[in-house]
Amino acid sequence: MANASAPAICVRGLTKDYGRGRGVFDVSLEVSSGEVLGFLGPNGAGKTVTMRHFMGFIRAQGGTVEVLGHDCFRDRPLVQVHLGYLPGESSCMREMTARSFLNLMAGMRGLRDRSRMRELADVFELDLDARIGGMSKGNRQKVAIVTAFMARPDVLLLDEPTSGLDPLMQERFLDLVAEERARGAAVLLSSHIFEEIGRACDRVAFIRAGRVVMTCTMDEVRSMRGRGYTVEFANVRERSRWELAHGNEPAKGGARVVELRGVRDVNALIRELSSYDVAEVTSRAQTLEELFLHLYEGDEPSGRK
Repeated sequence: MANASAPAICVRGLTKDYGRGRGVFDVSLEVSSGEVLGFLGPNGAGKTVTMRHFMGFIRAQGGTVEVLGHDCFRDRPLVQVHLGYLPGESSCMREMTARSFLNLMAGMRGLRDRSRMRELADVFELDLDARIGGMSKGNRQKVAIVTAFMARPDVLLLDEPTSGLDPLMQERFLDLVAEERARGAAVLLSSHIFEEIGRACDRVAFIRAGRVVMTCTMDEVRSMRGRGYTVEFANVRERSRWELAHGNEPAKGGARVVELRGVRDVNALIRELSSYDVAEVTSRAQTLEELFLHLYEGDEPSGRK
């Protein structure tokens, strides 16, 4: 019996080196029951490799990978009973109808009550009698979503879960994740859609080149986010003067606008702009994507490791 106070997902020092800098290196993560952890990074950063260790598909070279207190490779059958996995690439049997495939998956899990399966199919407007091979990418993704969620698992591993979904279905998916979190499921949501992570998650882990560079709460992420400013100068000469003062090439053509990202000291910006002839200044919050790009470029803000 797993310790109820222990994290539902626990990774310590996970390493899998494929050579030439590919793989994951000394990755540590925890996800508690009733928590959604966003796993954020560009393609190839190590998100899917980490996910596949949870499923027991890969043996770790170093470190430990546990779900509900069980080793994911050694105790794979026991672990998989408690997992709902939504892979980044759907591998549904294309010659089957959605209904046949989902019934097969339900049978393999010993799921006798199919009401949740039908309920989810209705929520995502999935035609259960359509052949999977003839479906769009979005509809195949719906089949994968129903497969992952229909058994109400204790742990959900979601790898790029909204790929191919239209905006309405993305909203329904985020509602579903919120329901599962409220039910007490532990959710690891891997994505490169930054605003999706911002809406769904309690905490976020940033991974870069196979290493987790920062883990923090969404409140901490919001506090780190600077603001972006669009500055329109009164004329090209003023913009060129700004560019030269910052070591850049003078403005070309009739461009009068500059974009400033990640501004933290607004007062300093206002003081600097006061010596220029400015027509307009507009601001917006820095996106999670912009924050991550600072991390990826090596400009790592202070945050909790």
